[in-house]
Amino acid sequence: MPDFQIEEERLRDKIKLLLKVNYVTSAFSFIFGFICLSLLNIKEIIPHVLILYGVFNFVNTILFKKHKNLVLTYNITSIMALLSAFTITVYSGGINSPFIFMLGLIVFAGYVTTRKYGKIYLNVIFVLVLLIFTQNFPELSITENVIPAPSRSIFSLLSVLFSLYLLGNIFGKNLLRTHHLLYKSKKELTVQMHEKETLIKEVHHRVKNNLQTVSSLLSLQSRNIAELKMKNMLKSTQNRVISMAMVHEMLYMRNDISQIEYKSYVQELSEYLIRSIKGVDSKVNLKIDIPEIKLGIDTAIPLGLLINEAVTNALKYGFSDEEEGEIYIALKKELDKQYVLNIGDNGVGFPESVTYKNTKSLGLKLIYNLTRQLKGTIQRDNSKKGTNYIITFQEIKQQLSPVA
Repeated sequence: MPDFQIEEERLRDKIKLLLKVNYVTSAFSFIFGFICLSLLNIKEIIPHVLILYGVFNFVNTILFKKHKNLVLTYNITSIMALLSAFTITVYSGGINSPFIFMLGLIVFAGYVTTRKYGKIYLNVIFVLVLLIFTQNFPELSITENVIPAPSRSIFSLLSVLFSLYLLGNIFGKNLLRTHHLLYKSKKELTVQMHEKETLIKEVHHRVKNNLQTVSSLLSLQSRNIAELKMKNMLKSTQNRVISMAMVHEMLYMRNDISQIEYKSYVQELSEYLIRSIKGVDSKVNLKIDIPEIKLGIDTAIPLGLLINEAVTNALKYGFSDEEEGEIYIALKKELDKQYVLNIGDNGVGFPESVTYKNTKSLGLKLIYNLTRQLKGTIQRDNSKKGTNYIITFQEIKQQLSPVA
């Protein structure tokens, strides 16, 4: 059930509850007032307050159908009920009056409506109860119990029955229905979220399969090409496709479908590139220093492509086939939500005069363009042997734009 439908249903429940409470309390006040006058022989103030409350509360409820202002109707009803219950309580025994339970019901009704009004009426009634208590002291008392002694037991019984009816038959039913509605909506939302997660995982799975199909096609195509340069170009493209496929594979294989553990991804990608380019007997060592960092797909893919290009260049041009070497990749998160990637090798390197602007190397151009896509900066670290980069970037929240 959508959120707006749940809110509409809750509002309808509140309106129904308010109308029902008002009609019932108005009717009971009429009946209670006439019983006090005719059967209990209570002639002073109490029956008049009950009857007047019943009349004005009924009129207030009828007016709601014209102005449709739920808050106004609720507050007028609550204020009238508060004054009436306070007056009847102090004139029917004070702190010992059974009618004092009606003050508690007003607080309860406030919390059923909204937490805000519940707090307000709780504080007001807290003060009123203290005032009622002061009437037990003769020197402070300004009222007296106007209920004749023979009628007090019946009055107490009717007051308690009135309170119990409102508490159980009206408020209790409403709370039970609201609880059922919340439980039902929560269960439906849980099912919907599970279905969406399953669907998203399926999408990642299919994207990974499609990318692997593209990789296989590139591999088949390269077998029919004799020219080494073209063969290497297809192999590099195949590795770029695989680096993207790995991201989707990790997203659908793990519980968190929005982020991936980047250390395991970089480890798998780098080890694959070493096997692919240098073979299983390679003497190139891999050193990875990445803490528990999770990145979303919009950051993981361009950063993965960047690492792919840097590692590929190191393997192709940094070391000869039988030469020992080291490739290191370090990623850390700064305090200002920036990430710093240190990536490089201890190979032969290339001249400082060669830049991404004057080179024909697609890999080098991609490294700089992908850094720009990550809204980052890149600089070469010439203090170390080989080719080394320091790349600062931030996590991307929006959709990826095509690599320029």
